[in-house]
Amino acid sequence: MVQSVPQAASLRGTVALPADKSISHRSAILSALGDGRSHVYNFPDSADPRSTLDCVRGLGVHAERDDGGVLTVRGRGLGGLQPPSEPLDCGNSGTTMRLLSGVMAGQKFGSVLTGDESLRQRPMERIADPLQAMGARIDLREGHAPIRIRGTQSGLTPIEYRLPVASAQVKSCVLLAGLYANGRTVVIESTPSRDHTERMLGLEVQEVGGERHIIVGEDHTIPAANWSVPGDFSGAAFFLVAGSLVPDSELHLDDVGLNPSRTALLDVLDGMGADITIENERVQGSEPVGDIMVRSAELSGIDVGGRLIPNLIDEIPIIAVAAACATGRTEIRDAEELRVKETDRLHAMAQNLTALGAEVQEREDGLIIDGNGPNLLGASVESYDDHRIAMAMGVAGLVAHGTTTIAEAECARVSFPDFWSELDRVASF
Repeated sequence: MVQSVPQAASLRGTVALPADKSISHRSAILSALGDGRSHVYNFPDSADPRSTLDCVRGLGVHAERDDGGVLTVRGRGLGGLQPPSEPLDCGNSGTTMRLLSGVMAGQKFGSVLTGDESLRQRPMERIADPLQAMGARIDLREGHAPIRIRGTQSGLTPIEYRLPVASAQVKSCVLLAGLYANGRTVVIESTPSRDHTERMLGLEVQEVGGERHIIVGEDHTIPAANWSVPGDFSGAAFFLVAGSLVPDSELHLDDVGLNPSRTALLDVLDGMGADITIENERVQGSEPVGDIMVRSAELSGIDVGGRLIPNLIDEIPIIAVAAACATGRTEIRDAEELRVKETDRLHAMAQNLTALGAEVQEREDGLIIDGNGPNLLGASVESYDDHRIAMAMGVAGLVAHGTTTIAEAECARVSFPDFWSELDRVASF
């Protein structure tokens, strides 16, 4: 579908956010591996988490989500999964594929993990290398999916693995494989990445020489549990920027996950001059949660790079929109990982923002954006069939003079099924 977004006069109200995707994937997988019946409250109905559910069902796990968003999973334990009768289809979800690869590497039976055309173009050597070092027998197609995993009868070999780049998906893959290793597996990260997996598994984490050592032992078990999924901070990001940029705005976002390994965007927006308040902070399960209020503010350019990047990699597209509407130069660097997401997000944002009249230089690892205030002009742009690009351009359309049209905008449903209706609901035109 083509989505038209006119310039907005204001944004006001409370935004209904989708549940956190990262936590949803992990809650479904850990519940499937748990001993007994688990419940996941506020499990989303978006495309990527549905892919994870389809895959665990293909492994003989009973998992049903009711109309109220409560997912009931009858866990089969670490050794109880059944051989799949067909390839496990991960859809468009890289998280599903990479995390499940760690689980499947430890099984006694073989499996194949595949996905849609976009996912089959994303790099998978980064998980194959450590899994092969653990003794897993894995075949890729020129470094990509489908991933063919042959069963192991004797268990995996424990390793100490230093992440070459900060990646929560690679870290989680190795830790999940470590559940099936004959000994103690340690993942070392010099730059912290999202820590949901180690929190939810209750793993030991040691700080050694400024690095994090995450440890999983062969005797680690997963009990049945009740999980509660908070609102998705990555989904909130679009409305935090929109509420900052559109004049006369005040938006409320309740029950938002505030895991510090996810919220570097708050630091960036604070540095740009945003007016954001967090209230009612609390702990829900193993995750910090709070309510956020954002009001309109004049933003200034900022430098974004280094250790911040792993904790806001999904938010770079919407940061680029904020930068285009700010005053002064913003430089985004160290973000080359964006070139191997659902699309090349650096190139996509450079092309789209240029079409709206922004001054953008594309660099190998980032963007340089010379903001001139909210002076974008409505135009026709592409989503590149990438949900985060589509939603970022929707926010840009709220600020741009005239009307902006976004092709293939339906891809937003991958992570935020109600994005367009929520945008329309809180906007006055």
